[in-house]
Amino acid sequence: MGGCAGSRRRLSDSEGEETDLAPRPPLQDSQGAHWKNAVGFWLLGLCNNFSYVVMLSAAHDILSHQRTPGNQSHAVLLADILPTLVIKLLAPLGLHLLPYSPRVLTSGICAAGSFLLVAFSHSVTISLCGVVLASISSGLGEVTFLSLTAFYPRAVISCWSSGTGGAGLLGALSYLGLTQAGLSPQHTLLSMLGIPALLLASYFLLLTSPGPQDPGGEADSDTSARQPLINNEASESKPGSGSPLSLQERWTVFKGLLHYIVPLVLVYFAEYFINQGLFELLFFRNTFLTHAEQYRWYQMLYQAGVFASRSSLRCCRIRHTWVLALLQCLNLAFLLVDVWLSYLPSIYLVFLIIMFEGLLGGAAYVNTFHNIALETSDEHREFAMATACISDTLGISLSGLLALPLHDFLCQLS
Repeated sequence: MGGCAGSRRRLSDSEGEETDLAPRPPLQDSQGAHWKNAVGFWLLGLCNNFSYVVMLSAAHDILSHQRTPGNQSHAVLLADILPTLVIKLLAPLGLHLLPYSPRVLTSGICAAGSFLLVAFSHSVTISLCGVVLASISSGLGEVTFLSLTAFYPRAVISCWSSGTGGAGLLGALSYLGLTQAGLSPQHTLLSMLGIPALLLASYFLLLTSPGPQDPGGEADSDTSARQPLINNEASESKPGSGSPLSLQERWTVFKGLLHYIVPLVLVYFAEYFINQGLFELLFFRNTFLTHAEQYRWYQMLYQAGVFASRSSLRCCRIRHTWVLALLQCLNLAFLLVDVWLSYLPSIYLVFLIIMFEGLLGGAAYVNTFHNIALETSDEHREFAMATACISDTLGISLSGLLALPLHDFLCQLS
């Protein structure tokens, strides 16, 4: 009895500090929670972007079969970008303070709605409404889930990023594969309604409740086998339970983030300038691939590069992300000059450059958010992650303003 009681008593060391000798939680419980959270965030990243990629592919497909005046690509791009841009601009102003569960439900419902609208669309307006819903789902989901990583070990940032990278590759390939197998675009979309359901299941049934913050993940913060989020109302109050930051605090945090936001904006500006403005113009006649096949290969290699680098955080961490921005801008300049002068002798060189482009973009994304998680304090991390989300969408928006007119201009010259 005496020995047992003594083992749980606080003992003083030579410095007079107290040491708690209470038993630690079972290791298998914390490891189980770690794997559930890792798989959960990977699936959230996959589902959040998967629906978006598939729906956009289908929207272009269906628009091409509808009798519409002129080229609708500009309208699709606006419907794709503007809702996400608005959502991410609202995030630092208080959107990130809203409860998580309603936001996740809204994201899942919008994703399902985008599939249904585009699948049954008989007009351009309805198809574009489907694109808007997909954009809302993706933008709201990214703000929500990246903010949520602030309450889990940093490893989940890598899992989320890897999932989003896999979505680009698997989403496009699955849509292409099912339609090539004989399914109509409508039936292909309806067959994918399980993706929004998987997103909701991953959040409500797979993620464990956030415990005491341990962003490093080295010390186990999973102090017990916690229940799923849907079953633990106390957990819902933890993310966002702190007092809102003052305007002065938000401005101070924002200024501290600029050395990560600006390089990521530049990376995405150059990246999507290449994708939107140059891909269709990088055409080689001395190959067995048709123009359309060359374009599809560019897209697949780009997505493969993004997936590989967004999954690379465990083996390669980059602190100075401005180097990635510089290299991506050099990629843009190199390919822009080739479109003008056609000096590259082989399409395989372009294949390598485009895969390198994807590697740079994915590495910039995952390392930016990992570095922000490292450098921000606990009380600022949720706001910082939500604020930095604007970087990729802002870069894509700026590139669209310049890339599409330049694309049309270069087409007139050729």
